[in-house]
Amino acid sequence: MSEPRPRGRTVLRTRKFDVEELQTEAGVRHVIRHPGAVVLLPLRETAAGVRIVAIRNRRIAVGEALLELPAGTLEPPEPPASTAARELEEETGYGAATLELLGRFHTTPGMTDELMHAYIARGLRPVGQRLEAGEEIQVVELSPVELWRAVDRGDVRDAKTLACLLLALRKGMLPAAGPEVAR
Repeated sequence: MSEPRPRGRTVLRTRKFDVEELQTEAGVRHVIRHPGAVVLLPLRETAAGVRIVAIRNRRIAVGEALLELPAGTLEPPEPPASTAARELEEETGYGAATLELLGRFHTTPGMTDELMHAYIARGLRPVGQRLEAGEEIQVVELSPVELWRAVDRGDVRDAKTLACLLLALRKGMLPAAGPEVAR
């Protein structure tokens, strides 16, 4: 059973999150209050087999484009599944026939209460990409072998992507990396 979240004084409000200042026994702490987010593992069936629809996303915080799975922030009161459907279309240009929840996880509990909802998307159909202003996103489709090679090389360094892949792997929804993937 979870404890009630301590609340503090809001010291910063942004479009996507707030920062609260909390008084604790150890002193002042700053916590990011986030509405939550989604991450998706889109699987596209082709004649050659399954393809993972990933993105190369320019991330200003790290100064580079990262290979990651599509994701986005909840816009309350929008439910997570609706956010997942919206973000999949916006970032990849695909709609999904089905979205299945893989699990939930806290992204960085040492500094934020953000709860990420991970989904697998199937039955993809093209609908056209609709990027938000300022987004620099390129769609990248990978076979499972190509994806695991990218993970092994360290090309996938985004935690939400790695967590989503682990959830899908553990549930048998993504082929495991076999000996053919080894370097």
